[in-house]
Amino acid sequence: MPHNTDLINIVAVGLGMAFVFGALANKLRLSPLVGYLVAGIIVGPFTPGFVADQDLANQLAEIGVMLLMFGVGLHFSLKDLMDVKSIAIPGAIAQITVATVLGWVLAWLMGWPMVSGFVFGLALSVASTVVLLRAMEERRLLDTRRGKIAVGWLIVEDLVMVLALVLLPVLADIYTDRGGDTPPGAGAITLMILWTLVKVSAFVAVMLLVGRRVIPWVLERIAGTGQRELFTLSVLAIALGVAFGASALFGVSFALGAFFAGMVLNESEFSHEAANDSLPLRDAFAVLFFVSVGMLFNPMILVEHPWQVLATFLIIVVGKSIAAYYIVRLFKHPRSTALTISTSLAQIGEFSFILVGLGVALKLLPETGRDLVLAGALLSIVVNPLLFGWLDRWQAKQELAARAASAAHEAPLPPEHGVPDDLHGHAILVGYGRVGRQLADLLKQRGVPLVIVEDDNELVRRGRERGFTVVRGNIASEPVMLDAAPDRAALAIFAIPQALEAGEAIERMKAVNPALTVLARAHSDGEVKHLLQHGADGAVLAERELAYSLAEMVMSTPPFRPVRPGSVPVEAPQPG
Repeated sequence: MPHNTDLINIVAVGLGMAFVFGALANKLRLSPLVGYLVAGIIVGPFTPGFVADQDLANQLAEIGVMLLMFGVGLHFSLKDLMDVKSIAIPGAIAQITVATVLGWVLAWLMGWPMVSGFVFGLALSVASTVVLLRAMEERRLLDTRRGKIAVGWLIVEDLVMVLALVLLPVLADIYTDRGGDTPPGAGAITLMILWTLVKVSAFVAVMLLVGRRVIPWVLERIAGTGQRELFTLSVLAIALGVAFGASALFGVSFALGAFFAGMVLNESEFSHEAANDSLPLRDAFAVLFFVSVGMLFNPMILVEHPWQVLATFLIIVVGKSIAAYYIVRLFKHPRSTALTISTSLAQIGEFSFILVGLGVALKLLPETGRDLVLAGALLSIVVNPLLFGWLDRWQAKQELAARAASAAHEAPLPPEHGVPDDLHGHAILVGYGRVGRQLADLLKQRGVPLVIVEDDNELVRRGRERGFTVVRGNIASEPVMLDAAPDRAALAIFAIPQALEAGEAIERMKAVNPALTVLARAHSDGEVKHLLQHGADGAVLAERELAYSLAEMVMSTPPFRPVRPGSVPVEAPQPG
């Protein structure tokens, strides 16, 4: 019996193509984002072959945007921003202003209305969170001063984009009512902006007064049931439900509602579990969002408007970078910091896509503008690793020169990353989650020198507050793994539940130090086999160990305790 399978088609084909091209991009040491966008271009209407349903793709993308914004709110750190507020806030605002003006000038040269130039320039001003954090993590820069400045700068950019998402519909209403690009009256603009801010303020007040109490209370009750699927469902229901309610009741965007839901949840003690539980679905819909963005891209823009594409690319990579460099230098920061910030910002990504999508939908931006932004994003994300490669080589030369000068004065430079040079025979604990925290405390009590590897910011903070040496990053990254000094370690313990990721890291560790003893955690016989094949000396199957422990406890209770010959049996206590 024939039936409509458009939704199945776009999910199956979209995710399948995204996996293939994302893996290929990763192999080429590019961001998987490039692969997802290329997958969208291939299944889009501008290339031959299979064409996915664009309307369905847009709806799935809207869910992706909500979950992306929920994730941004969930990981929003006001503390990180306050640590570098003196440079991050004025620096980011100045850089956004410069990039927006450059984009507006290009739009003016193309004959676009003023408001289109504003939206176009704003879309070119904000860097991709995904690309920036990955580049910082690979180079172990997140814990350095320049890494913190880059993250704080990124937080400010995100906040400005959230504000832009609120105000763009107001701009659309103003210019629609006034007949295109005719300058509207100051009174009308002020009234509409004030009304929008009143609605947003009402929503924020409800979230702060009611949401901060109700959401943690609900999560606490659901967590108390012990039903993990209910907890995951509650997190997703809160994210999407608050986004829907914000739009239906207060007239604010889905994206803003989801962002505030994440922010409120961030204050809950269950924030880390909520982030982990929502991550798989968030990632899947985020991929579909990037695929849907790629579907909108017309590759003919490269042929029909090559000079405009080049100018857009230069604004992103050169204009933004030069502005960021001189802003950082103006605040008396060293050249290495300025170059790191300017290189990390020389690309655009997910917020730019959200912004141009909304701009086209509100008829504030022509479709050509969206194509130019997508072309600039693709090119800048491809070029960004090359820029970082050049920066790495330049900094390596500077470090060699500094070490030579330091050696001449017999004053060795302290290491910026990793474990102390005098630490030997330590244990490496990969993962500081629920299992890792308990294990770390037990090892500390027994006097075992310990180095923890963890990629979650909140868990890194907790570990350091407990006095542990913590290397921030993913153990699958070779530089991060080497930062934990496996060549000097005696033991490595993998407390993370991802056996496939652990297997690859174990193999690399064993290559560095064949004498290293490695223990790992598994959840199935297949995972145990995988870990042992990749060099683990032992793998603990959680369910089996739990069964053994319970059996030992059962056999130690009086009714079942074995009686030794010649001993007096202990009677079980009688009721009453």
